[in-house]
Amino acid sequence: MTAIFKREVSAYFRSPIGYIFLAAFYASSGVLFSITSVTQNMQDGLLYLTTDMSSMFSLLFFVLLVLIPILTMRTLSEDKKNKTDQCLLTAPVSLTALVCGKYLASFMVYVAGVAMTLVYAVVLSFFSEVIWLEVLGNVVGLVLVGAAFIAVGIFISSLTENQVIAAVGGFVSMCVLYLISAIAAVIPIDWISQILMELSFADRYYTFTYGIFDFSNVLFFVSVAVVFVFFTVRVLERRRWN
Repeated sequence: MTAIFKREVSAYFRSPIGYIFLAAFYASSGVLFSITSVTQNMQDGLLYLTTDMSSMFSLLFFVLLVLIPILTMRTLSEDKKNKTDQCLLTAPVSLTALVCGKYLASFMVYVAGVAMTLVYAVVLSFFSEVIWLEVLGNVVGLVLVGAAFIAVGIFISSLTENQVIAAVGGFVSMCVLYLISAIAAVIPIDWISQILMELSFADRYYTFTYGIFDFSNVLFFVSVAVVFVFFTVRVLERRRWN
């Protein structure tokens, strides 16, 4: 798994994808930080800094819907297109280790992007007191929802050899996961609506931005990541035997 992990991390920065993802994430988060942390008093026209970063973290959810499919689109589809997947499938390494190595490489690049949000908090701390527990709770929430989305994106990537289709499929899938609560609201059957509400990515993520650290939400996102990694292993296993 270590060899796969190193290979994938290196591949991200031998191609433009790793740089594009980090540059886009840094730029997006920087703009959102500037917009949400600076408020203007309508009476005196002066600008004020706020240490409440929850608005920035809430808006970053939408950034993930676009950027994570770009991050994961090549993970397995590129190997399938270049026929190098045959070498990987017959290599003396388990499929679980193969998928986990690729998953952890994508996750590490993602965490490198999320780490910038801590830099913004440090900047704010020079001007006012920052509630670090709240900031760390938001960062943990962002890391967890990203971990789940990355697993979904890699699963979609395992289904096709076309990177564009993998990216579009990942984006559509993540949008559906975001809209689950809205879908649940219009379903008249109570028990189905309740189940869908429990599966709402947005509601569970926004709980972190409200400063509430609920372990059930941690367990939910970790479980989603594990389930989709498992699905990806099953896809590759079927391909190996075919």
